[in-house]
Amino acid sequence: MAVKFYKSENQVPLEMHKVRMVQKLSLLPVEERLRRMQDAGNNTFLLQNKDVFIDMLTDSGVNAMSDLQFAAMMQADDAYAGSATFLRVKNAVKEVFGTDNVLPAHQGRAAENILAEAYITPGKVALMNFHFTTTKAHITRLGGSVEELVDPKGLLPQTDDPFKGNFDLERLRKRIDELGAENVAFVRVESGTNLIGGQPVSLENMLAVTDICHEKGVKSVLDASLLQDNVYFMKTREARCKYMDVKAIYHLLADHFDIVYFSARKLSFSKGAIITSKDAKYTREMMAFVPLYEGFLTYGGMDVRTMEALAQGLYESLDMEYINQGPEFISYLAKELDSYGVPVILPAGGLGCHLNAGEFCPDIPHNQYPAAAVGAALYIAGGIRGMERGTMSEQREPDGTEPFAALELLRLAVPRRVFTLSQIKYVADRVKWLWDNRKLIGGLEWTEEPEVLRFFFGRMKEIGYWQEELAEKFKKDFGDSL
Repeated sequence: MAVKFYKSENQVPLEMHKVRMVQKLSLLPVEERLRRMQDAGNNTFLLQNKDVFIDMLTDSGVNAMSDLQFAAMMQADDAYAGSATFLRVKNAVKEVFGTDNVLPAHQGRAAENILAEAYITPGKVALMNFHFTTTKAHITRLGGSVEELVDPKGLLPQTDDPFKGNFDLERLRKRIDELGAENVAFVRVESGTNLIGGQPVSLENMLAVTDICHEKGVKSVLDASLLQDNVYFMKTREARCKYMDVKAIYHLLADHFDIVYFSARKLSFSKGAIITSKDAKYTREMMAFVPLYEGFLTYGGMDVRTMEALAQGLYESLDMEYINQGPEFISYLAKELDSYGVPVILPAGGLGCHLNAGEFCPDIPHNQYPAAAVGAALYIAGGIRGMERGTMSEQREPDGTEPFAALELLRLAVPRRVFTLSQIKYVADRVKWLWDNRKLIGGLEWTEEPEVLRFFFGRMKEIGYWQEELAEKFKKDFGDSL
């Protein structure tokens, strides 16, 4: 149940926790922020954390853990084989998903690597509602390809559709028939489409996807990394789910999907990853890759303290007062910015608030990376670190041509239980200032462009001197204030 305030003007998201440990932050002067951004090659990944005031790069591995998670870490059993810690992880997975077969990995993209190694061969196609960067990179590395079949409504920046991550079911059925089931490696549902605004997928749509897969003889895979956000939206937006227990939804999904995997850096607010299945056949097909790439089958590259925190976090992911903290604070930030006229993705999804950089700076072409430019500008304006989710996050085709992103987004992730409401309002205020001064923002060009996952460690420079002009305007408007 939502907590209502007596005075409606006071209605804000309410933190369902109290703070018992703090970490000091510092906000550099604007001249220093300008210098740090340029030294980082206009890539927010290359900023030093000590130079960041509000870190909204990601919600992966940076969420605040609970007191019970920290307590659980003290009982870790570091036996190489037969570890009691791994048994506790298996019990937690069984409780939450109802599955018995568990493979551990050190993080989500490691789980993706195992899936790719097991099921991708040259010419195989993976069908998805939408790709994620590392998922696609593992598949194309092995000679496979990815096709996106999200409902066209998912690519509209602002609609009233509550489930913009849904598969286009007619296109899915058609593509399986056209390709031939034997050429489809698997169908992957991302429960919370990262690259188009963290948009959720309905329970009805997910189950329809698995029905098609079973009918056609194709493996179905659920990326459950953002499932807790997705379940929140199911319960608040989908009539069928309103009175279902969270655990009942988890179990129903695991009953229907052949394979479920997740990054515990997101689901369970810890670190590590899990691949699980009802059918031991699938884990047998993948298990040899765990000791090859990760570690023994009882730890998969995770340390045992992390595994204990993962297990406890899974139990907590069944609590609506736990899982509502992300979506409700994200929604608040998105509504605040929308009220200022700032173009954001609506309805707000999970993971973070997404600025529509294509509308923020419509005169900056795709090949000058508007989302990355807005990200650099926002750091200069407020010491706020977001993540580019646009053309910079794509990778060039083998012939060197560049596919332009369907949406140019700057993601402002909201790590769970980390920021106070005053910090969220500070972010909204600085974004509003940047919006009012958006004409000063210019494009970027590469100085160092890696071939794969270039958004992680590539470097760019400003085209012209727009960043210096932006910093001068900030000093004019704010004076001596940081």
